[in-house]
Amino acid sequence: MKQLLFAALFFLLVSSALYAQRIFPVKYESQADVKIFVADYESEADLSVFKVDYESQAGKNDGRWFFTDYESQADKTIFFVKYKSQADVVIFYVKYESQAGWRTEDKKHFFEGEDASRPSPKDTPQT
Repeated sequence: MKQLLFAALFFLLVSSALYAQRIFPVKYESQADVKIFVADYESEADLSVFKVDYESQAGKNDGRWFFTDYESQADKTIFFVKYKSQADVVIFYVKYESQAGWRTEDKKHFFEGEDASRPSPKDTPQT
């Protein structure tokens, strides 16, 4: 019974880490996993984003973003585009955490899982 409980707990922890919203903005479009446009109005957005202060508060693809200091710490890299037509996802920054979330569910896949082209921190050898 303990082994089953441990296995279930381990699975929950690992699966939640795959969808954590640790974000790093990059300088060049070619470096980004997702291209983002910031809308002036929430009604224009695919995703309402709330910026959290601590990594532990980051959501699981629910619009709560933690901006990392380094690209290697991020689950997804983003590039802010000038025009809405260039974006994969349109976001709007909200004032309250309860306002965060997806408005366009079919765009949710852009932030699911980790980018395969970038090694995960757990894949990096310890020195």
